[in-house]
Amino acid sequence: MIMWLLPAMLILAAIACSIPLSAYFTWLMEGRYRAPRVLKWFEDLVDTGPQDWKQYTIALIVFNIALFIFGFVVLSLQPYAPLNPRGLGWLEPTTIFNTVISFLTNTNLQHYAGETALSNFSQIFFILPNMFLSASVGFCALAAIIRLFRGAEKCGNFFVDMWRVCMYIYVPVALLFGIIFMQQGMPMTYASTEVATTLEQGSMGLDDKGQAKPQTIVVGPVAAVIPIKMLGTNGGGFYGMNSAHPLENPTATTNFFTTLAMMLFPFALVLMYGRMLGRIRHSVVIYGVMLAMMIGLIAWVIRTDTMEPNPGLTAHAATAWQVPSASAPSGKLDVPSPAVAALPVNQHLGNLEGKELRFGTSAGAAFAAITTDVTCGAINAEMDSLNPLSGLSPMIGMWLNCVFGGKGVGMINLLLFLIVGVFLAGQMVGRTPEYLGRKVGAREMKLAMIALLVHPILILGPAGLFAATGWGTTAEANPGAHGFSEIVYQFSSSSANNGSAMDGLGVTYGLNANASPSPEAVPWDIATGLVMLFARYLPIIAPIAMAFSLGRKKVAPVTLGTMSDDTVTFGFLLFGTIAIVGALLFLPVAALGPIAEHLGPIPFGG
Repeated sequence: MIMWLLPAMLILAAIACSIPLSAYFTWLMEGRYRAPRVLKWFEDLVDTGPQDWKQYTIALIVFNIALFIFGFVVLSLQPYAPLNPRGLGWLEPTTIFNTVISFLTNTNLQHYAGETALSNFSQIFFILPNMFLSASVGFCALAAIIRLFRGAEKCGNFFVDMWRVCMYIYVPVALLFGIIFMQQGMPMTYASTEVATTLEQGSMGLDDKGQAKPQTIVVGPVAAVIPIKMLGTNGGGFYGMNSAHPLENPTATTNFFTTLAMMLFPFALVLMYGRMLGRIRHSVVIYGVMLAMMIGLIAWVIRTDTMEPNPGLTAHAATAWQVPSASAPSGKLDVPSPAVAALPVNQHLGNLEGKELRFGTSAGAAFAAITTDVTCGAINAEMDSLNPLSGLSPMIGMWLNCVFGGKGVGMINLLLFLIVGVFLAGQMVGRTPEYLGRKVGAREMKLAMIALLVHPILILGPAGLFAATGWGTTAEANPGAHGFSEIVYQFSSSSANNGSAMDGLGVTYGLNANASPSPEAVPWDIATGLVMLFARYLPIIAPIAMAFSLGRKKVAPVTLGTMSDDTVTFGFLLFGTIAIVGALLFLPVAALGPIAEHLGPIPFGG
């Protein structure tokens, strides 16, 4: 039972913290605070006046275009900038393109390893600002949608909202977590490396003079990056091993707080939605649906991974299976499989391959589910080493993209399922569907469906293309169903603004001077970059337009036929809509990937 203790503590702590946080967020976004004089001066400076939905959206897009240009310039200046004592050069141009879009869109998919490819200058002036600013965009978009749902002609000012979220929310909370992390031993320095003498002389090899090489340990402002990495559900690691690295996640205490940090804001924003609308019971129902899905996905991955052995290490009897073959007399070819002996590994603690046991046996599995449920993408264990059925949990989290989801964007995505559910329920009883007392018409449904279908199209289309060409088959380290899962996971992560990956894919070019990059790195850089770009902004812009269209309608009087949106029945309607629509969209690809791997040839069945 001890394996369930960590996820239970995390969920309870996140629920407890989300209640006061949601009240604080509402107080800020409603403008009921009084800022200090210096901060008020700058806030007045960026306040260009109330904006309608089109002006707000244009401001959001222009701001992100400016961030893209800024990011491209900063990464291009890396060889000439200070804080680069190791003399790191340029990243490959397509990798710069991918990286800038990745951090611009709050995805943080990393086709590079931070400690070998980025200087402290790039970490401080590119990675860190983007983590704060990109995390604030979805938060601002949700605030604008709430104001439009209330029937307001103006939805606030994007630049003021951005200032409030960054300065009054992310900065102070990140500072608090940074202090905790430094106390636990996380590095915080402008130095780039530390040199250490290893206990075993010569373990790092010999230099040209035959002398034992010391160990070079990359350090930097890690404790400045990691708090906003988790609070902003960014997920991009200072090191390539992300939260499994002992300097990025030194202790079980930092592991608990990093995991809690990525849960706080997605949980609180659901309740903020209800507070700002004056419908707290409605938001509690939504909160309950999201929480039920998260608990289910965490329980699934722990049950199928932490409580099950790695089948690749267990004994398998000789068996045979049939495959279609045009040359065989019966049209089927018998394929024998010899017996496989078990390896002498005690697996009473479950599948431990790729796990960091400093945090406990279930920490890796629980983290895998949570990081994809809230679209963070940080990892503290190897996703590629999960048992096949366990890999379904993070994939489902990314496919649904509304199991709390990212800051603001997760709630926005759930609203799309909600509008579809309300529409279907209205059609079944022969009544015009309503949400928040307003009639849901053709325009709202079209905008909701555009935003809803962008996600599966941007996953399934590119995944099918790459799986059918050398771009995918050359890059994958594992053939068959697992290799297909790696491809699908990469595009799911890109489209869901998640950023985690099954590391069996060769997608890394690295520095431009790299003599042996992954052969298909360039098409992967370009394809995932474009997926991240379109998957970020279309599902934000369309819901803002939908909220404006719905909010301008008159509120209909409540009658006996009005469907209540704050009941358990409504919760089941919402849950059923998400489950059915999600299954229709992604069950076939799940059958071709993780399920086929589990049921297929040895070592995962037979």
